[in-house]
Order: sequence, then C-alpha cells, then structure tokens
Amino acid sequence: MNESFERLLQRAEQLMARVESVLPQALGQPNWTASVAFRFRKRGNGHGVLEPVRHVSALDWAELKEIDAQRDKIQRNTERFVRGLPANNVLLTGARGTGKSSLVKACLKAYAPEGLRLIEVDKSDLIDLPDIIELVGERPERFIVFCDDLSFEDGESGYKALKSVLDGSVSAASPNVLIYATSNRRHLLPEYMKDNAGYTHTDDGEIHPGEVVEEKISLSERFGLWISFYPFSQNEYLAIVAQWLRALGVPEDAIAAAQPQALVWALERGSRSGRVAQQFARDYAGGHAA
Repeated sequence: MNESFERLLQRAEQLMARVESVLPQALGQPNWTASVAFRFRKRGNGHGVLEPVRHVSALDWAELKEIDAQRDKIQRNTERFVRGLPANNVLLTGARGTGKSSLVKACLKAYAPEGLRLIEVDKSDLIDLPDIIELVGERPERFIVFCDDLSFEDGESGYKALKSVLDGSVSAASPNVLIYATSNRRHLLPEYMKDNAGYTHTDDGEIHPGEVVEEKISLSERFGLWISFYPFSQNEYLAIVAQWLRALGVPEDAIAAAQPQALVWALERGSRSGRVAQQFARDYAGGHAA
C-alpha cells in the first residue's frame, strides 16, 4: 500500500513539474556585468530570458559618413538621456543601408562607460516589452530598448504592446528606459488604396483622415523624435567607400583607383547605400591584399 502511494505521489510530482514548466514565469535578472548589450530571447518552453551579447559591435561616430545631421540629432538625445535629462523615444526611418542601425550601435559605444546599456528585442517579442521595462526599472543604468527593422502587419500583437508602452499605458514610463527603433516604413503599418476611402472633406475643402489612417499614423507619432535617412548621391557613396577602404588598410592611391569599380558594384546591386559601400570595400580590400 505504501509502495503504491509513493508511486502515486511521484507521478503527481512529475505532473506538477510539467505544468509549472509551461506556466508564465517572471523574467529573471541576467548577469548585468557580463556585457553592455543584451538580447531578449524566447526559449523552447516560451519563457523569455535576457542573454548577454558576448561580441558587441563597436562603431565610432567618426566611422559614420554623410549622415552628420542624423548623427547630431541622436547624439544630443542620447546624451541628455544618459545625463538624466528629458529625452525622446526615437524612430529612425528611410532608405535601407544608410546607417540607421549603425547610429544606435555608435551610441552604445560612446555612452556605455557612462552607464548606457542596450536591449535588443525582435518585433515578435514586443508583447513582452512591459515585463522587460519592469525588470530594469529599478536599475541604476540607462537602457535603450532597440527594435531593428520594425514594421507590422495588420493584427500583430506586438503593435498594441509597443503602442501602449510608448504612450497611453496605465503605468508610467520608466525614466531609465527609451525605445529606439529603425524601419524602412515611416508609418510602420502597410498602407492600402482602400484606406483612402475613409477620408472626409468639409465644405471649405479641409481633409480629415478616416479612422483606419489615423490608427496607422498613431504609432509612429508616439515616437518623440523622428530621424529620416535618404539615398546617397554618387559623391556621398564614394566618400563612404573611401572611408571603409581606409579602415581596411587600403593605401590612398588604390582607393582613388577603386572608384570606377565601386560605381559598377553599386550599379549591379541597384543601390548606393552605406551597406553596399562596406560590402564593396571588403571585396576590394580582400582582393588587393591577396
């Protein structure tokens, strides 16, 4: 009888362990000294963790060419934030490969010694954003929650969570957390021709957008600072190529000779972006050193 009871108790304990493994769990504190950057990841059991980034991308302000105006805006905002002054959430939008993500990484390198930390969150995990903010709310560091290449489709749950955190949540925003997001789409949601059907006109010709359009604009408007990026001109593209080639140790005479090849490279790729310039520089520097 006792043996049967023990087996029953053992099976009950196993069942309870399985149930506990799928129940929601509080987000645990990571080792904050392990890195200056962290990634929020979901495990196979659905529980989220903050993982330290072992190899943090290190970019200096000086490495970012032809985006001086954008750099100055984000630098001023981040410096105020680190000093404990009022600062805005930031939305960086525009042409692909123009340095949006690189600017955020440069912010981290510049201000990490002053207590700035970065937490990267995928858009699919934004529904857990309130838990992340609550976790770091009492920390002495200043945190940038970074969402790269952000855009939403209609009905995605992360959209509502982000919108609530940016503005309109019952709980007050933590003063040591800002959200920096990059996107190729300024309004973050797809826009369709049928959305225009909701527009109304008054007798004096004034246009009023419908509810669908208002909803799609409302999220981006919750970011206090918009920083726009534009396609590079040919001269700007070549200046970025030269910067990367110098960083890779290519001599000046070879840099000048590389310009025609750099233009052909951009033509084949259909883009004169900073990313394309970097890719060409790597290819050219590797071939030049061979």
